[in-house]
Amino acid sequence: MVDQPADGVYPEYWEADVVLRDGGTAHVRPIHPSDADAVQAFHVGQSQKSIYMRFFAFKSKLSAKELKRFTEVDYKDRVALVITIGGEILGIGRYDRLDDPAEAEVAFNIADAHQGRGIGSILLEHLAAAARENGIRKFSAEVLPENRKMLMVFSDAGYDVKRHFDDGVVSLEFNIDPTDKSRAVMESREHRAEARSIQELLAPSSVAVIGASRQWGKVGYQLLEHVIEGGFSGPVYAINPEALELAGMLSFARLSEVPGQVTLAIIAVPYDEVPKVVQECAAAGVKGIVVATAGYADDGERGLARQRELVRQARANGMRVIGPASLGIVNTNPAVSLNASMAPALARRGGLGLFSQSAAIGVSLYAASSRRRVGISTFLSAGNRADVSGNDMMQYWEDDADTTAVGLYLESIGNPRKFSRLARRLARTKPVIVAKSNAMGLNLPPGHAVRTTLAPPEALDAMMRQAGVIRVETIEELMDVAQIVSSQPLPGGPGIAVFSNSRALGKVVADSAARQGLGVERIIGDLDLDVGMSRALPALRRSLQEILTADTVHAAVVALLPAQGLTVEKIAGVLAECSAAAGKPVVAAFSGILDPSIYVEGMVGAEPEHPHDSVLALPVPCYSNPGAAVAALAAVVRYAQWLDRDQGLFVEPEGCHPDATREDLEQLLRKVGGEQLVRLDQDTAARLLGHYGIRVVPSVGFETAEEAVAAAGQLGWPVALKTTDPALRHRLDLGGVRLDIQDADSLRLNVSQMRKSLERYGSPSLEVQTMMPVGQACTFRAIEDPLLGPVISFGLAGDAVNLLDDWAHRVPPLSGSDVHDFIRAPRASRKLFGYQGLPAVDATALEDLAARLTRLKDNHPEVALVEFNPVLAGPDGASILAADVRIANAAQRTDSARRAMRS
Repeated sequence: MVDQPADGVYPEYWEADVVLRDGGTAHVRPIHPSDADAVQAFHVGQSQKSIYMRFFAFKSKLSAKELKRFTEVDYKDRVALVITIGGEILGIGRYDRLDDPAEAEVAFNIADAHQGRGIGSILLEHLAAAARENGIRKFSAEVLPENRKMLMVFSDAGYDVKRHFDDGVVSLEFNIDPTDKSRAVMESREHRAEARSIQELLAPSSVAVIGASRQWGKVGYQLLEHVIEGGFSGPVYAINPEALELAGMLSFARLSEVPGQVTLAIIAVPYDEVPKVVQECAAAGVKGIVVATAGYADDGERGLARQRELVRQARANGMRVIGPASLGIVNTNPAVSLNASMAPALARRGGLGLFSQSAAIGVSLYAASSRRRVGISTFLSAGNRADVSGNDMMQYWEDDADTTAVGLYLESIGNPRKFSRLARRLARTKPVIVAKSNAMGLNLPPGHAVRTTLAPPEALDAMMRQAGVIRVETIEELMDVAQIVSSQPLPGGPGIAVFSNSRALGKVVADSAARQGLGVERIIGDLDLDVGMSRALPALRRSLQEILTADTVHAAVVALLPAQGLTVEKIAGVLAECSAAAGKPVVAAFSGILDPSIYVEGMVGAEPEHPHDSVLALPVPCYSNPGAAVAALAAVVRYAQWLDRDQGLFVEPEGCHPDATREDLEQLLRKVGGEQLVRLDQDTAARLLGHYGIRVVPSVGFETAEEAVAAAGQLGWPVALKTTDPALRHRLDLGGVRLDIQDADSLRLNVSQMRKSLERYGSPSLEVQTMMPVGQACTFRAIEDPLLGPVISFGLAGDAVNLLDDWAHRVPPLSGSDVHDFIRAPRASRKLFGYQGLPAVDATALEDLAARLTRLKDNHPEVALVEFNPVLAGPDGASILAADVRIANAAQRTDSARRAMRS
């Protein structure tokens, strides 16, 4: 539940930019009385058939009374949303609350010229989200049977729609709370729309370079030259009002003079000219723009204002934005052959998709792929990432047949929940490598709404591991991994063989592999490569083929010192042959060579005379540093293990009742009003947790020793005596807890003694609780993070979490495998499984508790914090001895039940 809008006022986030089914953009916002003329124009422009479908009768114009009713709403009992492009209304959706305050009637009207673009579905999602915030749980509608498009909007939304035909009208009703099916439908539509929007950018039918220059060295000159020399398959137009001819072709003074349709515009004009250019692009029907111009978020507050206006202007007119300050985009598919970037030549074609958030890092990433001869499919430099993001690219790459692996350099993640969802899905079919600075944090880059995180930095890394992301620190490490996943089969396990022509080097490599978690099955350190090519290469081939046939060997690392008479090319060819025959990855490290991916015929270690003329692609991943080779292979092994695991379904424990929880939360939040954070009392917290099958061992507070004895008699002997002070209630050593009190006399004595010992702490209040079986003390914590949403943490109570910060973190939703790993992730978790002769605890009980807490937090952002401390885990179950539950009016999650482009 969020703050309900007051009459005449709506939450700011009800306005949103959205991506339509065909990849174009539009703006959703609540209607306003000033829209009366636009609504009338919308109505008049509709066909007679559409008007009849909406009103069950034809009316050529809306009356003044009707316009007033349609445009003046209270945003609570009556809500209307419009979707616009360039200020023109394309569709209207509205609801009116009925006599039953939990039900509202909905109606939609979509412009004839824009039907089939998914506008009705988007309006339904946003209306449903607004209605839920206002306490509405059910929608109903009346639709003519012949209005099949609108019937499809309702039936395809993923809700359980009930139909009733009466008097020539189809009556519909459905619950609007999100379901697994409705979420899946929304995500599927979002995927198709966003993938389509990026495809329009990366595979345009035509390109215009606006700001093209005839002066060598200028950005506009280079961009135009690179597009032409890259062999772009479609028409290219140069736009410059001061030149008649550019790059050997006719130049146009402005975009409106171009004889054909322009799909993509590349803008390289001063920032003060950009707004006029963007407006010209909108008038010309351009699908997207690449803004190379700087002077936006990199220019302080003035630049931030310019950047926000740029994005608003482009999206409002149906266009996506790459940049500003973008290095450009590349697509090596021969049917496109687009080099709309500052790179001097089109990249080698291959299966690696690359995304960079920084223009400077983008240059390095692009250069690294070229230097290592790793072919790419597509490359996008997002610059300031004002609009198009890494999430958008992952949507595109999932469907792109040319892309087999992806690499992203990220300085920030604006929507981590969506990133987690997309990366997990993409990683099931294509490796996802992410380079991210440890200092990155979770704040958005300049130019975006700033939202700080409450979660520890480890939570983001845990989210990436859950999603199967191969996490690296630098772009060099990213390319180390990319060399393997873009050219080699995935390893079937962690077992490797090490080959070298130096025993010492072989031992060093083996030790490095063991530290990386790889199992070294064989070490061959006596390869004799100084006997000439005709003898050395066959010997290497026989040895490698023989060992790769072993079931326990899943990959090989070949680390070689320079050898007389052998070339890198010949050795790499043998390694590739053996790798292909065995279907197992082989990586090579040529120590003593500056860069083994640049070589010519000759002795290993020779430098090329003309690198750009003589460089050949190596058929296997090659490195100058054996440590880099081993680290990259280990990262790929971990990914392959994640891929091979049965991920299981997202956990849905039995006995969970989210509807009952939601009703309780709404009542509680109405009572506390606008309080930021409210701690629930023990009984209220127990009832709320009970809806998810979570039971807390009850405790009873008291004032006198006799009240304590009476409470113990009700709870059952023996009991524990403890203070309610949060800092002392778990501290046996500080006198805050006394255990296993067997009878009334002992309890009276302990009460007296504890009160005396706690006088130095201000005489905190006391309580009694039934003694539970002895077990390992654990702790669970769940918070609502502004960016990550729900974050669940687990550790072993006491020094492990208090001093060593030994927590495991996860971001819901969690699969069965995620929950299993979660409980075993803390370093101290070995104590749960028979450590030093102690009996193993009931890990299944801990997993069940984790699953229930996960679902509770994922379903209810109003539950701002939950802490179970301690949870006693024993051989026959787990008992929660104390629970701290706090609620608050929920903020909007970054991955909510309505589709919206981030700001």
